Amino acid sequence: MYQASETRYDTMGYQKCGQSGLKLPKISLGMWHNFGDISPFQTMKQLCFTAFDNGITHFDLANNYGPAPGSAESNFGKILSQDLHPYRDQLVISTKAGYTMWEGPYGDGGSKKYLISSLDQSLKRMGLEYVDIFYHHRMDSETPLEETMEALTQIVRMGKALYVGLSNYDGETLQKAAEILHQLRCPFIINQNRYSMLDRTIEQNGLKETSAKLGKGIIAFCPLEQGLLTDRYLDGIPSDSRMQKDARFLKRAQLTPERVEKLKAFNEIAQQRGQSLAEMALAWILKDSEITSVLIGASKPQQILQNIKAMEKIFFTPQELQALDTIAQSW
Repeated sequence: MYQASETRYDTMGYQKCGQSGLKLPKISLGMWHNFGDISPFQTMKQLCFTAFDNGITHFDLANNYGPAPGSAESNFGKILSQDLHPYRDQLVISTKAGYTMWEGPYGDGGSKKYLISSLDQSLKRMGLEYVDIFYHHRMDSETPLEETMEALTQIVRMGKALYVGLSNYDGETLQKAAEILHQLRCPFIINQNRYSMLDRTIEQNGLKETSAKLGKGIIAFCPLEQGLLTDRYLDGIPSDSRMQKDARFLKRAQLTPERVEKLKAFNEIAQQRGQSLAEMALAWILKDSEITSVLIGASKPQQILQNIKAMEKIFFTPQELQALDTIAQSW
């Protein structure tokens, strides 16, 4: 039986989600990849154990994570029942619904029918009575915003989630959604959006500024741009990489010779700082007070340990920030 490290809370930093009372670790573990049925179950267990042994208390899922859709939740549910269940009250478990999960008109979007049905399925797969955070995974122009927010509120009142979050919303829609949730007295505390040195969308669409103004947290996903912001692509495309296979979110055409040179320029700054490129990319996100946590993915336990090192040096000089911005702007 797994026993968590007694020193697990000694070094990890924790920060409140906006103005709520809930604290998240600065580094959280995302299960978008490597927790589906095509991955070795023992490796999944070791990833979870390594994360928790080092103070990562937040495990982030979604209904469609896999492959197959739902399998990440099912596999995490097995790990919970077999090993992590004594620590349930020390964990923050989140899941989402919004993208296509099953066939027919009720299998995606933001309707009350879909969101409540999907969460019921998620809870069953994980063997849980409730999740700590439930997100609407994407904006849905076909469903009135009021209906989606009412569904999130009902989910909390039913005791199936403690808090709610919004994912992939822009600043304008976030503002409207937050007003509705405030009127409904629903505990909306966090936004989950893509953010990295190469993807500044939340700065451009007003999400980062609006979230801070509203007192909501932000958790960033894809901080390493699917591995681009690591040392893996500094010499081109590795033969065993997902990019070589033209994965859905990582195409060979993305990495031109010019972009390889820009990655090398990023890496040179990281080396001058005494960090790996991945550590610097994570530190760049964590430097901002608006960011509550950053989501990492991992296929090996060692990657988790390496990413945690980013917290050791999150201060940047104005000259470093300017140099990083210049490279990113020409990407």
